[in-house]
Amino acid sequence: MGTRSSSEAFERALLPHLDAAYNLARWLTRNGDDAEDVVQEAFVRALRFFGGFHGGNARAWLLTIVRNACYDWLRRNRPAEAHDELDEEVHGPSEPSPTAEDLLVEQVDRVRVQRALEELPPAFREVLILREFEGLSYKEIAEVAGVKMGTVMSRLARARDALQRQLTADAGKR
Repeated sequence: MGTRSSSEAFERALLPHLDAAYNLARWLTRNGDDAEDVVQEAFVRALRFFGGFHGGNARAWLLTIVRNACYDWLRRNRPAEAHDELDEEVHGPSEPSPTAEDLLVEQVDRVRVQRALEELPPAFREVLILREFEGLSYKEIAEVAGVKMGTVMSRLARARDALQRQLTADAGKR
């Protein structure tokens, strides 16, 4: 394949997913400028390895690269955050109460939600963003994150619970 045709194929396959790439990077880095840098790095990586992409889900393929670029960036720039452990006692399930979705449906203001999301460990933020904002299936999230589907479901449940607890705690401070 010629350079021009491979460049056009790259653009056709991946440019439609630029917003999703930025969105994931923005939530994982928690900064727009840093997200732009990460997405640029991810697209350079994607271009370098595009010859190895043999069709399939271009969005999941790109988001996998973005995710990896985010964690590489976090390891270089915020090492403590990149290695946040998921403490089951802190991030484990709590007693049943309204879900994060219920709170969001009740039009919790965006600033509170953003702040609560940013308080979550990166592994929790990523599954919430990929599922709730980007609409990826559990299987696609597992592919992007490089984990088993059961791990995705578990992280998603714990992330929703942690988000709910954070929003509930914030509401109690008002």
